[in-house]
Order: sequence, then structure tokens, then C-alpha cells
Amino acid sequence: MPKLPPFALAAAPPRKRTLRAFYLAIFFAAFAALSIGMHLPLLRLPFFWDELGQFIPTALDLLRAGAWIAHSTIPNVHPPGVEAYLVLWYKLFGFSIPLTRVAMLLLASLGLLLTFLLAIHLSRETEGTPAFLPPIFLLVSPLFFTQSMMAQLDMPAMVFTLLALLLFLEKRYAAAAAASVVLVLVKETGVVAPLIFFLALALRKDWARAAYFIAPAAALGAWLLVLHRGTGYWLGDPGFAHYNVAYSLNPVRMALSFARRLYYLFFAEFRWIGTLVMVAAVRRAAVFRNAAWRIAVAVAAANVILVSVFGGAELERYLLPVLPIFYTAVAVALTYLPRWSRLAVPPVLTAGLFLNLFWDPPYPFPYENNYSMVAFVKLQATAAQFAEEHLRRRAIATAWPYTASLARPDYGFVTHKLHVVETHDFHQSSIRALPPSDFDALIVYTRTWAPRGGVISIPIARRFLARFYDWQPDISPEQCAELGLEPVVSWQLHGQAITIYVRRG
Repeated sequence: MPKLPPFALAAAPPRKRTLRAFYLAIFFAAFAALSIGMHLPLLRLPFFWDELGQFIPTALDLLRAGAWIAHSTIPNVHPPGVEAYLVLWYKLFGFSIPLTRVAMLLLASLGLLLTFLLAIHLSRETEGTPAFLPPIFLLVSPLFFTQSMMAQLDMPAMVFTLLALLLFLEKRYAAAAAASVVLVLVKETGVVAPLIFFLALALRKDWARAAYFIAPAAALGAWLLVLHRGTGYWLGDPGFAHYNVAYSLNPVRMALSFARRLYYLFFAEFRWIGTLVMVAAVRRAAVFRNAAWRIAVAVAAANVILVSVFGGAELERYLLPVLPIFYTAVAVALTYLPRWSRLAVPPVLTAGLFLNLFWDPPYPFPYENNYSMVAFVKLQATAAQFAEEHLRRRAIATAWPYTASLARPDYGFVTHKLHVVETHDFHQSSIRALPPSDFDALIVYTRTWAPRGGVISIPIARRFLARFYDWQPDISPEQCAELGLEPVVSWQLHGQAITIYVRRG
């Protein structure tokens, strides 16, 4: 009897289906226990940046008003799949921050299981058992560690990309198309995966099965029609469309975004070790030239290209669907290298990834890439507590998304709504543009990572960022004094700071 693929439960006899389901449940429970255990100290951490700026308010609008299009925050093109998933949990157990964290960690645990199963499929022609390595590498990756507990789109997009890819490789095309529909309703950029599947089947002239993969595009099109009808804009908001399409299509920004993607994927956080392993093994590793690997690499490459062209923020989390494929390639490549390499590389790469959870690079990076996001949230929570105790009757100016943190108790920072005035950033020109009569307190926090001696301290780098990314230094204490604002209290943590100024008199 031919060996069944690890995920092909439907094709197995009843007894084998039961046994396979049991083993899958055991592995899922193990991954969930590891994930939740590693995040236990953070389950009550208030929401971070885009969580409270976009995804949690959208979920609460759906929960409390049945609104699929956000009205308590600016709507955009992102489909509401993740929010719908969270609302199911909220309806069962009530809205809370710990529940949100656990719900996302369970989804991430499914991603670890799918990484394991995909690694089994892609390593069939190799000797040894490299399938355990990719989920271990992923579990200790700084980006996956932070994103696995956050109510954002990219980790769920990773999960359903892996599911659709695994089902496609196992020739379960209708199921792969269904998973792809869920994928595009989680994140619109997921449409590249079913596009690759469609093209792969079309090249074989298997038009009947290729037609299955029109369904994800149709589902995404239906969401865009709903969004256009509700907002008047195809992407939900003209500002969002400009920033993520027109702004990002600048040739210099696009080229730098692509270079940044390649750097992060193949070099950063000790992944250069994995890259060297693949380079050393690629000629002798015939497995990388089979049909399954061609599809997997095509899905990864299409994701990298798409998120390099679009997305003004250029966030590393957009690469999450690619990381499991990268780690699987490293694990497979190791089987073609000498035994000492197979023994030495996994612990070194694992240790390097884990250490980068706490190490900050000398160049600007999103705090959500590692443990810096915890420091960021803790500083904001401390300042919010002070503001609630001492500035409850003041009008407080600060930059988005901290305005939402102070205005809505749902996000874990305050227990009562404070009066806030929003500024886009902390540039001197932005603060001066606010009428002095509109606010009498200002909270300034570190929005951009710029350590002393880092990249931003280099004059040519500052000029480049100012020209192509509208970078300006934040307002200084001396400039605040010119506006009649005096510092009252300041906190520092992990190289970041938050300062509260109050108007004199």
C-alpha cells in the first residue's frame, strides 16, 4: 500500500484516519503548550500600535454593531477575516486582552503544525528527519514570537498560506482552493498563492482544476465591492491607498524595500547561517529541483515581490508567510552536508534567533520585530496611568496611535476616556501647527528607533531619509520650551523614552 501524505486524512482507511488525527492533535497540543507557555508573562500586555489602531477596533465594531466595515477607525482594504475569527471567541467568552492573545497563539500553533507537515512533505527525498527543525526555528524567531500573540493579519496569512500550499502539493485541489478563499479573506496579498496554483495547473493544461483557484479572486473581488459600496473607495480610504500604493511605487523606495526584504530574509537574525547552508548544498540537493519545491519557492518569491512593491510601511511582518519555507529549505539542505554541520548548525542558528529577540539593531526597525514592542507598550502604559491620575481634566496632544490608547479603555491603558488631540507625528512643524488653545499637555514618545551612534546619526543617512521618507527629528525639549511646554515627568526603558510636557501656568 503506498505511503499516504501526512495531511491526507480523507484518503486513509477509517482506523488510519483516526490514528493520524490523534497524532496531529498531540503535535498541535504540544506546539500550543510551548507557544502559550513562552508567552504567559505577556498575555495581559495592552495592545500595540496597529492592533489598537486598526484590527481591535474593527473587531469590536463587528462584535458590538455587526459592522463588517470599521467605523470607529479608518477603514481600509484589509478583509475582516481575522476580526471575524476573534469575534467568535468574544461571543463565547467575552472580550478581553488575554483571550485575544490566547486565540492568536492557538492560530500560531496551527501554523507550527503546518510547518512541520510541510517540512515532512518537502523532505521526502532526503535522509534523516529534518522536519522537526523548521517549527523549532520558527518558534524562536523574534518576528514570529511577537506576531504569534498579536491581533494582526500576517501570522494568520502565514497559517493559511501554508495550509493552501500543503493541500495543493498533496493534490487536494478543491480543499486548497477553499483554504485559499480563507487566505484572501484574511489578507488581500494572499491572492498570490492561488495565482501560483492556477498558473501551475494551467501550464499542465489542467483547466478544470485550475478553475478552482478563480474562487479566491472572486471572494476578494466581492469584499472589494462591499468595501466600495460602504466607503466609496476601492481600498477603503484614499490616504491608505496613497501610502500603500502610490507612495510605495517610488522607484527608490521600491528598490530599497526589495533590498530590505532580501536582507531580512537571508541575512538578519543569524539567518545568514541558513543561507550559507543552502548555498553549500544547492548543487548536490536534487530535491530542490522537484515539482513540489518549485511550487513552494514560487509562492515564497511571489510574496516577497508583492510586499516589496506595495505597502508603504515596509514592515518585516509581511514576510511571515515566507519564513517557514526558508527554514524548511535550510533543514533539507543540512541533510546534504557533513555530519558535523548537521550537529552544529541547528543549535547555533536557534541560539542566534533567540538572542535577536532581545538585541536591537543599529538601524531603524519596527518595534514589533522583537521584544522592544514590550518595552514600548510598558512605557505607554506607565505614562497613561500618570495621565489618568494627573491630567484627566487636561487636553492631551500626542501622536496616533497613542491617542486611541488614551481615548478607549478597551485597549488596556486607561480605565476612563481622556481628552486627546491627535498629531500625525512629533516633528516641530506638526506641534507648532496645533492651536495652543486646543491642548495644554503633550506626550512625546520614541516612534523611530534611533540609538546614539546608529544609522540615523550618519549625516548622509539623515539626508536620504529626509528626501525619500519625509524623515525629520522629533521636537526637542528646547523647542517645547519655546511653545510654553515644560517637562513634568519622563521614563526610559530599553533605549526608548516617553515624556509628558505641560503648558506653563
